[in-house]
Amino acid sequence: MKTGFVPLLAFVVSSAALAADTPRFDPERLSAHVKELSSDAYEGRGPNTPGEDKTVAYLIAQFKAAGLQPGGEIKDGKRQWTQDVPLGRFEMNGPVNASVAFQGKQRKLLQGNEIAIRAAMNGETAIRIKNAPLVFVGYGVKAPERNWDDFKGVDLKGKIAVVLVNDPDFETGQGEFGGKAMTYYGRWTYKFEEMARQGALGTLIVHETAPASYGWATVKNSNTNVMFDIVRQQPALAHAPLEAWVQRDFAIRMMGGTEKSFNALKKAAQSRNFKPVTLKGITFSADYQIKSQVIVSKNVIARLEGSRNPKNTVMYSGHWDHLGVGQPDAKGDTIYNGAVDNATGIAALLEMARAYGKAPKTHRSVVFMAVTAEEKGLLGTEYYAQNPVYPLAKTVAMINTDALSPEGIANNFSTSGNAKLDLLDRLINTAAEWQMTYTPDPRPEAGSFFRSDHFPMAKRGVPAISFGSGDDWKEGGTSAGKAAKAAYTSVRYHQPADEWQAEWSFAGMSRDLEVLYKLGRDLANSNDWPNWSEDSEFRAARDQSKAERKSE
Repeated sequence: MKTGFVPLLAFVVSSAALAADTPRFDPERLSAHVKELSSDAYEGRGPNTPGEDKTVAYLIAQFKAAGLQPGGEIKDGKRQWTQDVPLGRFEMNGPVNASVAFQGKQRKLLQGNEIAIRAAMNGETAIRIKNAPLVFVGYGVKAPERNWDDFKGVDLKGKIAVVLVNDPDFETGQGEFGGKAMTYYGRWTYKFEEMARQGALGTLIVHETAPASYGWATVKNSNTNVMFDIVRQQPALAHAPLEAWVQRDFAIRMMGGTEKSFNALKKAAQSRNFKPVTLKGITFSADYQIKSQVIVSKNVIARLEGSRNPKNTVMYSGHWDHLGVGQPDAKGDTIYNGAVDNATGIAALLEMARAYGKAPKTHRSVVFMAVTAEEKGLLGTEYYAQNPVYPLAKTVAMINTDALSPEGIANNFSTSGNAKLDLLDRLINTAAEWQMTYTPDPRPEAGSFFRSDHFPMAKRGVPAISFGSGDDWKEGGTSAGKAAKAAYTSVRYHQPADEWQAEWSFAGMSRDLEVLYKLGRDLANSNDWPNWSEDSEFRAARDQSKAERKSE
């Protein structure tokens, strides 16, 4: 996917004129970090594996070399480089047997083919389901504020809920759920959680590429390997015994047998008048064992203490983990290297830390956090947000980097989701100094806002964004940029093919980091407290902590 190198000399001169106090970022150093972290030696950086040990050691060594101090939790009176993140680890223990009975005729389902069953996280060591009835519950949404209830009082006890992904207005682009933009009700995480709240025996989410925003390969690779969750006192309240996805073609067979019948049920589900539909003549069975344990993974945290207001914190973040070792691809490759996702974001974090380490101290403290278990549901950041090392009330902002483009320079940039907040306005104004324009998330229907590590902080009120590389390339324009993104999503994302490429120039990342550096440094040298827009669902949480900031 080579697009050619952009001449860096002219770029450096022009950006230097715009922001003379901003350091340059070396593309070769960025490339070296990505090459190292995504090499087979790191085994896909799975939590609680030798790959984690190697990754954590590398990060600490890089932060030390950059001149930073340990920023993690305190143990025995001493500040550590890490924060322990206790997680439940769940994996299949033996074969997965699943089948459906169509009017008395049993048909086996192949794990990873028609179905992708997640290792159960409800606390049970064995899942045995025999001839459970299936109920289609539309989009599986219960939203009182929208006067929307897909369940209408149906009793799901002992039954399997079949549910569509995304929101009821995804198909038409108009309705109660923001049109094409996905709400949290559209996320698969919400579907699983809500079915557990409804008392369902299990959930089958129907996979369709457009509303899910990724293909079946991503679903298979993300759901059929080891699963993790934060440690819960009552896990059954968050997880039904069965959590799974099914292929669209197979779902059509379950839901009437024809494309027409499937589309008719989908159409009905787009109305608030929809009522659950029992799928007659079909039952589901499954039998498999679960091996579970509590493990401890690590968030790696480095810090530069501020010179005037050290209790105020500007945070940069990115997730170090990927999928580890999993099912082989067509070439037999089992290592999910995660070069773009998210060795690029970690390379950005390390080089950002290196630049700050060379510069004069900022007034406020700056923290660099490489979090674990993002691929398992943003768990590292979720744990930090529940157990913050630095008070959330005095966390000025969080700037997250996730899956950046290692290609050439773009004229624009984006963010995950289009939430309204002062921090985004500041980013837009800062990027304008480099003649970069903001392109709103081009695919808000993909629910990207809920899929990156800024989200656990955002929902607790911390102004947080996840930066996205632009798609309007200086060489090739939007056609080249969009084609590259589409190709990555199709053949590399969450697949073993996400590997380092020698032809990557990293010129775009180099320039983008100048913008993110200046954004964070300006905040760290100010007394400003950016906030969410007045109509944001995250504004109230931020305002509730206002009193803790009054002394600043």
